[in-house]
Amino acid sequence: MSTSYVRGSAAPTHPAQAPDPHRASRPGPLGRLGVWVTNHVKLVTIVWILAIVGLGAFAPQVEKNLSGAGWQANGSESVEVRELAQEHFGGNASSAIQVVVHSEDGPVTEGDGSKVLAEVTRMLESEPRIAEVVAPMPGATLSPDGSTAIVLAGAGADTNEMVRVATDLKEPLQDLSASGVTVNPTGSSLLWSDFNEANLDAMLKSEFMSWPVTLAILVLAFGALVAAGLPLILTLAGLVASAGSLVLINELVPVSIWAMNFAMMFALALGIDYALFLVVRYRAARAARRSSDPARAVTDRQEAIAQTMDTAGKAVLLSGLTVLISLSAVMLVPSPSFRSMAGGIMLSVVFVLAATLTLLPLVLFKLDDRINKFSLPWARSGEHRSAKFAAWGERLWKRPVAWGLASLVLLLALAAPLLGLQTAMPSIKVLPEDASARVGYNLVQEAFGEGAPGTLQVLAQRDDAEATTAVLNEDEGIAAVMQPMPAADESDQVLIQAVPTVDPSDPVLGDTVDRLRVDLPESVMVGGAPVENLDLKTQLDESTPLVIGVVLVLGFLLLLVALQAPLISLLGTLASLLSTAAAFGVARLIFQEGYGADLLGFESQGFLDAWAPVFFFAMIFAIAMDYTVFLLASAKEHYERTGDAKDAMVGSLAHSGRVIFAAGAVMVAVFFTFALSGPIPPKEMGVVLGIAVLLDAFLVRLVLLPVLLRLTGNAAWYCPAWLRRILPNITFAHD
Repeated sequence: MSTSYVRGSAAPTHPAQAPDPHRASRPGPLGRLGVWVTNHVKLVTIVWILAIVGLGAFAPQVEKNLSGAGWQANGSESVEVRELAQEHFGGNASSAIQVVVHSEDGPVTEGDGSKVLAEVTRMLESEPRIAEVVAPMPGATLSPDGSTAIVLAGAGADTNEMVRVATDLKEPLQDLSASGVTVNPTGSSLLWSDFNEANLDAMLKSEFMSWPVTLAILVLAFGALVAAGLPLILTLAGLVASAGSLVLINELVPVSIWAMNFAMMFALALGIDYALFLVVRYRAARAARRSSDPARAVTDRQEAIAQTMDTAGKAVLLSGLTVLISLSAVMLVPSPSFRSMAGGIMLSVVFVLAATLTLLPLVLFKLDDRINKFSLPWARSGEHRSAKFAAWGERLWKRPVAWGLASLVLLLALAAPLLGLQTAMPSIKVLPEDASARVGYNLVQEAFGEGAPGTLQVLAQRDDAEATTAVLNEDEGIAAVMQPMPAADESDQVLIQAVPTVDPSDPVLGDTVDRLRVDLPESVMVGGAPVENLDLKTQLDESTPLVIGVVLVLGFLLLLVALQAPLISLLGTLASLLSTAAAFGVARLIFQEGYGADLLGFESQGFLDAWAPVFFFAMIFAIAMDYTVFLLASAKEHYERTGDAKDAMVGSLAHSGRVIFAAGAVMVAVFFTFALSGPIPPKEMGVVLGIAVLLDAFLVRLVLLPVLLRLTGNAAWYCPAWLRRILPNITFAHD
């Protein structure tokens, strides 16, 4: 039975005699779940087969069905401008498609260029999701030298559907190119279409690269090929189920394609973590419960499953809840893309967690000793305690200050560049140089000016049109102002297009927009694709402190409930900030300053993408707390058994250090493969998360946190009597 604490004390009470490994003990809730699974093998198997096959049937539709847009600040002025422009001005909104036709030989409106323009117009008009098609107009969408023209295809559907339209039309439109005449669609919808395509290719390539590396690490960690394959099978089951679920959810609420991209990565990383923890613990529990009596064979296996679930299973459940809680804070950002990405990852974690706690115990029970098939010569299947990590724990116990200061100084040094971190929404540089949106973007800049690809859309009442035009003409940040366009219906509004003097990604544009919103008449609204990015960045900047605060508070509370120890729960939470800060410090040097850009194969934008602080923080913290739970759950298990602070510290490293090391190596391998391919955002994700895991698993969890356990001693596990009365009684020891 589990040991119990004296209320208000740091030390547990202990049973009078050592437990008999073959004596039946009463399992806890998760132990009972594990036993129930082994008694209902057919039922659990059928349920999982139905789930995987049923939901998996929808999984191939992920790329086609999930949305490609949603990067907007709901409720912002720019989003309102886009919706009004789409409704009253023939779809001439930020999501409209701009088809750039360029002639190398003379005016584009003559000869072959004229024929190409006619074909472009015909193709656009035949697409039912396109609203009004506007031909090139001199002084506006026809360049002064006549070599470049823009055919505007108005948005006749929402932003997500317009990205699909862009995907469907870009190749047929480019195929219209003739001798000396090129056709390249561009604009916001094309940008997201090209980016999502490049991003998906990068994700798939990275996953393909990471699987063999992951399998090799797992084989070394488990020492057996069959045992190493279990986490991959488990992850695949959870991933297929979550992919199909996202397709079904998309029928009710738009889900970003990025949700699946991140879900793939997280399902692989966490699924392996969780399976690794359970399989190692089961092998040890099974080795300790091996009776010579054949009649006890099934009972021994069930008791091993129960012990595994009550110890490692409990840690996995708490870890999964920590991940879910951390990611749920991202829902506070009122942006569809962020909410669906967080939701997609959370869904994948739920499926992986369900598979870990139901499907994996069943597989372990049925395979039993066969999980050790194809073992490596040096493998010891029943070995749970690592002599090397025990020796490492002893070394840390003897010299805690030296090791603690060394790790702290290194983390702070890496975190120092964080102070100069700058963020912005992604520029056109995130696309490959041959992407249609980027080629068209460059042609527009060459023909119409630096700020032409980021034209502002200004909505005003008819009575304010003259005053609005005057303010725009007088502003130093505006290069050109078009004539007011009256609404296509009876609306009393006009749309005025204004070309900025700077590139859409230039920070100066933000100052121009802020100034215009102050100087323009009160009823006037400023929008356009670059302004939508600026409004989203503002929203992210405002949401980041709230999200970070909520994540920290919820993470601490969950640790407190799990460990019933306020001091070490607080220290464990704060320690996670160090690896996070260090990862962002390194990210600034790489992506903002450009160090290593040639090695990683990207062109620095001069900043980190604006979504990185809020979204990557939640992801990093979730992973960091994952390892925290594994280490401290093991430490608490030892402390419950012995009441000895040294045994808790050294024992936790001896029993969980090898698992944390292997799991960290797998995660680093998975994340760093994303840094080697694709556009900048996946590289940012791979580098930031890879460095964070590298530092957190190998420096914070295997050095700094054990040192904190050493320095705090019994106080780490002290819980006031009044607090213990409030908290649920959770223990990790299993006799």
